[in-house]
Amino acid sequence: MHDAGGGPVNIYGSSASLSDYYRWHAAIYDWTRWTFLFGRTRLIHVAVERVQPRRIIEIGCGTGKNLVQLARAFPMAEIVGMDLSDEMLGKARRKTDRFGSRITLLKYAYNQATYLAGDPFDLIVFSYCLSMINPGYAEVLHTCQKDLSPSGCLAIVDFHDTPFRWFREWMGLNHVRLDGQILEALRLSGLRLGHCDLRRAYGGLWRVLTCLASR
Repeated sequence: MHDAGGGPVNIYGSSASLSDYYRWHAAIYDWTRWTFLFGRTRLIHVAVERVQPRRIIEIGCGTGKNLVQLARAFPMAEIVGMDLSDEMLGKARRKTDRFGSRITLLKYAYNQATYLAGDPFDLIVFSYCLSMINPGYAEVLHTCQKDLSPSGCLAIVDFHDTPFRWFREWMGLNHVRLDGQILEALRLSGLRLGHCDLRRAYGGLWRVLTCLASR
């Protein structure tokens, strides 16, 4: 496994505020986020049925939970995990060391200054990441089209919306936007939507979006 630093200016809102946020949350992230980050494992199962990637990148890889599952699901694939938090990448590094050079971790902001080291990616994964990129999520989807191979797939699971103003405002304090903006941006992006569904969480407190898209 290798690490690389540097990169263009961040578009994930305030990089300083997000770095501070995850500096404190990284230690408890895996113990707490399973209670509301639904559909992450299901997203990988859905992707397995539709693509056999040679190169994979996960944007906002966090503690590396998905990276481990991706490495197991696609044992021949080269995988890149990208995040802005040193603390989260430290957690990911410990989880993914067993896979050696198959998994590369980068501290990098994914935006219009597209990341392409070698061939395009056959699978680009966003797991509860796009809802935190505000503004900038539409530009990120545009960048994906440059980085995606002709037969590749974009896989997304994320918060969609909520009918409750108080919950929307509370999630906003945690850097998450729930206005259905991701699905709308996908529809306007020119990407072809494949599997795409919305599921209720906690009886309808919010809805979760799962979507695959291609060029």
